[in-house]
Amino acid sequence: MTGRRWPGRDRGSFTAELAVGLPALMLLLFAGLTAVSAVTTHGRCVAAAREGAVIAARGGPGGEAATRTAPTGAAVAVTSEALTDTVTVTVRAQVTVLGGHLPRMSVTASATAAREPGAGA
Repeated sequence: MTGRRWPGRDRGSFTAELAVGLPALMLLLFAGLTAVSAVTTHGRCVAAAREGAVIAARGGPGGEAATRTAPTGAAVAVTSEALTDTVTVTVRAQVTVLGGHLPRMSVTASATAAREPGAGA
């Protein structure tokens, strides 16, 4: 026995494990933050689409209402279907992926409401 506590072949193994593990941990952290951001943005898009559809069904400016509620930079589309007498509002927003170094991810939500009797076309 040599009496040494750490054999020579294990020397520096902590540094090597840290060098491999830390970037993997950071990647996992960024992926988790991106997922949280995507879910939050989707929830805001759903709320904006619902708000716009309800106001448009009453004959009001549904697109403006959805734009006010939607995330910054979101695209809002309002479509009216005469056959079914409904209004659909679609909100599409972009989510930054991993700090902006990758292409953005698109999140879409839509809501449909029946047009109320007497509401303007």
